[in-house]
Amino acid sequence: MEASRGKDRMAGHLVHPRNPVGRWQRGDQHTEIRSVGEWFEVGDADPATVRDAFVELWKALKIHWSDVTLMGSPSQTGRDLWTRTIPAKTGAKWADGYPVMSEEIRGLMHATAGQGRTELILPPGVPEQLPRLVELDRTFAYAKHTWASGVGAPRRITPAAFAAMSDKEKTNALYAPSHWQVRVTVPDGWEHVGILPAPAAGDRAWEYPSQGGRTFVTWAGGAELNVALNNPIAPWRIEILDGLVWQSGDPLKAWSKKLKDAWSLLQSKAELHGDERGREAARLASRGVRSILLYGIGGFAQRPRIVTGTVPVGQDAPDGAQIIGIDDDTIVWQKNSGFSRDPNAHPEWSAGVWSGARAALLSTRMREDDVSVGALHLPARTVVAFRTDAIYTTADVAWPYHGNPGDYLRKGHIPWELAAPRSEDELLSHQAIGREALAEMQEATR
Repeated sequence: MEASRGKDRMAGHLVHPRNPVGRWQRGDQHTEIRSVGEWFEVGDADPATVRDAFVELWKALKIHWSDVTLMGSPSQTGRDLWTRTIPAKTGAKWADGYPVMSEEIRGLMHATAGQGRTELILPPGVPEQLPRLVELDRTFAYAKHTWASGVGAPRRITPAAFAAMSDKEKTNALYAPSHWQVRVTVPDGWEHVGILPAPAAGDRAWEYPSQGGRTFVTWAGGAELNVALNNPIAPWRIEILDGLVWQSGDPLKAWSKKLKDAWSLLQSKAELHGDERGREAARLASRGVRSILLYGIGGFAQRPRIVTGTVPVGQDAPDGAQIIGIDDDTIVWQKNSGFSRDPNAHPEWSAGVWSGARAALLSTRMREDDVSVGALHLPARTVVAFRTDAIYTTADVAWPYHGNPGDYLRKGHIPWELAAPRSEDELLSHQAIGREALAEMQEATR
């Protein structure tokens, strides 16, 4: 959330639990302090290595954007690089820019399109004692879902219009860039993880119902509906209540391809560099490219701006503000200031990537290996948690890994019995132990 206080009324601090941003402005002078954690996890790297990482990142991007500038955040950098890859040829279909959705549609997407799946499955959904815990993380996952996005004004699909379609037209609509309101029924006897997100109590919180026979109403992207209808276990019942279907275009493809090329170059440097510090700098820089794409995609969503401020006790907060804190002297308020007039606001693109990534976390096909992977291809009650691009499981699987975007990398492995995690902190503790244990096993086999 943004905050403005006292003489820094033009600055606007960003209050964030992991990566807060401090902004100060006096006259024409502006100072901003940000966390390097926005770009990558520093770990034990010293300041000189971190500086080298930013140099490597800039050099890798300069191959594709000759005038590249690393801006204050990966989100800002990603958006800036994207503006340099939009169609420029006279007569190109979208040469004059991609139309921005109405504030009504942007508000709908903000309220109904969640981001990455984060879920911890507690006993009895998993055993009290786990035989092992394996972390399977999708490499550079979002880059896999940028080839096609919705462009232009969406077509509204009512229940009657959908019912009147032929089977082929229905299939085409669900495979197109789309966002649907549906009534969902989980199959009787379902014993696996949930497939579709449903609103949960809390601010923008989501749950994934999995109880057999449960019915709920939610919004989801076409990619997820296709998994619900065509998953390897049993089809879910889906009733269309409303829908938005866009033309299919590729506004993110060129931008994403250049970022993937930069990422691949840095990955190779991280493996082949003769100097340990150089390898670490290249590895961190490759994570920086990932952050540019990840947060750049999030930046297209353009959430409503939340402003916070203070007034002395006894004075009124601004109209429409919500009181979020109070002490003896000060009232802290928060207010939704609405959407900005941003010509590059495209929540339909962000929502499409997020939906595709959540769907692939459940089921996706590795065509080169003719293998289906994802949580729904694991035995029931073996999935312990999801964290955005990662699955934590007790199944000791060996899915193919070629280092390509979207491939599942075994990132951690605890090969002994342990208690099922009961909180996010416990899961993160297991994550750290698993990564260390896997690194030791890999070192021992070299």
